Amino acid sequence: MRISETWKSKTNWHLKNIGIFNKNIVLERFRRYLEGRGLRNETMRLYLGRVGAFLDYAKEDLPSIEVGDKYRSALIEGKSSRSHINNSCFAIKKFYQMNNINWNFLTLKPDAGVPYYFDEQDVVAIFSVCANIKHLAMLKTLFYGCLRSSELCRLDDRDLDLKSRTIRLRETKGGRDDIAYINEECVNTLETYLKVRPEREIGSRTPLFYTDSFNYWNKKEVHRMFLYYKVKAGIKKPGAVHVFSRHTTATLMIAKGCDSRIVKELLRHQDIRTTLRYAHVSDKTKRESYEKFLTL
Repeated sequence: MRISETWKSKTNWHLKNIGIFNKNIVLERFRRYLEGRGLRNETMRLYLGRVGAFLDYAKEDLPSIEVGDKYRSALIEGKSSRSHINNSCFAIKKFYQMNNINWNFLTLKPDAGVPYYFDEQDVVAIFSVCANIKHLAMLKTLFYGCLRSSELCRLDDRDLDLKSRTIRLRETKGGRDDIAYINEECVNTLETYLKVRPEREIGSRTPLFYTDSFNYWNKKEVHRMFLYYKVKAGIKKPGAVHVFSRHTTATLMIAKGCDSRIVKELLRHQDIRTTLRYAHVSDKTKRESYEKFLTL
């Protein structure tokens, strides 16, 4: 018996309806969408990671806005940082825009509390327990350059100028190129590292630091590396690599009398209010300044 040409199967073959979706296909479409709008590579990586986590939660290729609301609530209940929640929501909003869906959310105000930081003894302890010259060079470059881990991961040999003790940063958080300073201690460690490190090209680039599998480092790998040495040094204070290379450096400089406007430039902040979060100093420093300046 011949099936009529007008007959159509009522089966819905969409993967969503049988509980299957290909996250990689969805993310590749999202990547092309972001690329077409001129977003920076670092922003695209952030958005792709945050939307990937959202899709893992939703388990479908186009979650409803109600699922978006539930995911935001789950992040809040899970005690994620306010910046993580906001950045995740910005990424998800962009994902919905790609699908012509309007999704709005309430942006959480940044935490204005005093940031965590390590003291000088903590930093020295971390350096002291690190017997791997590559890791030590990375830690000192992070700390003395006041670098974000993403900035460290992108460094090439051409970005390093040991003679002038500077590092050129490409595509920083503000989307611009910039210069970071390093000191003589960091230079000496880098020189020792470069003497034993074979040059390695990846594509057309020569990374300053590469993994044992000959790839560029990523932020998660740097995070794990730092936590290993933090634990080895016996430091129980909260905070990871960003606290080490950003909060701590800013706090120590301001505590020692460095003008907050200079710290702003050294950390490449766009807004002085970001820098002023670090203008908290120890009771000892406050007392010394009080005794020095409040005299008759």
